Amino acid sequence: MSNTKMPDLNGFTFKKSLGQNFLTDLSVCERMAKRADKDTYVLEIGPGAGVLTKQLCREAKRVIAIEIDTRLKPILEKELAGFDNVKVIFADVLKLDLKSLIKEEFGENARVIICANLPYYITSPIIMGILCQRLPVESLTVMVQKEAAERLCAEVGDRAAGAVTAAVRYYSRPEILFLVKKESFVPAPKVDSAVINLEILNEPPVEVLDEKFFMSVVKSCFAQRRKTLLNSVSNTLGISKEAIKNALLKLGLSESVRGESLTLSNLADLSNLLYKK
Repeated sequence: MSNTKMPDLNGFTFKKSLGQNFLTDLSVCERMAKRADKDTYVLEIGPGAGVLTKQLCREAKRVIAIEIDTRLKPILEKELAGFDNVKVIFADVLKLDLKSLIKEEFGENARVIICANLPYYITSPIIMGILCQRLPVESLTVMVQKEAAERLCAEVGDRAAGAVTAAVRYYSRPEILFLVKKESFVPAPKVDSAVINLEILNEPPVEVLDEKFFMSVVKSCFAQRRKTLLNSVSNTLGISKEAIKNALLKLGLSESVRGESLTLSNLADLSNLLYKK
């Protein structure tokens, strides 16, 4: 165990609207921070009170932390005062040009990883935003709700899988590293969490004619889960049912198949058959 002391949060009012559940378990922070080393640059999203940030500073070459809540400025300044390899940027991560930020702060060809205790309500938008931007990062190590971790790391075609599962598998190799009890946070959330790692792939495991269209097909397949894929894709993307039927026929799939039954390869083939330049 490190000699890290818990930050003084007396007087701080947590905002539900920001999904603020600060990670305070030092052992969890240490395990997450071990994903970095002295040759690694870390982009941290949502440092909160800075407990994980301090551990990352000890392990990594440099840390850039992005925090949306400016009320945390005095707390973070106090907690991180002993480190000269960290910079906190107060901004909404969803509105930042992260590719430019990484280049400006870390330079070209740096070994970069992302580490974050993500607010539950924007887990998928942040992860998808990072993946779709194809940022120059090696991996994402993030804390998410346990149920979200199971969905993100499921195999495409499993019942637990969704559109975000297919997208994650297209860009990365996901893995659940360990579970985290709700008592590890202040205030404690209602559910347990999990730390997952998404190892970014150099090349996607399937070939698609148009990546943007592929992602829209994936979303449409899961958009109306109670409906068949035929109806869901037609209703969502406005593609004729005849065209979808023909594509399913070529793939050897039933007209009554549901999106959750398709593999990543099936989804890629369907997208390619439906794509029109």
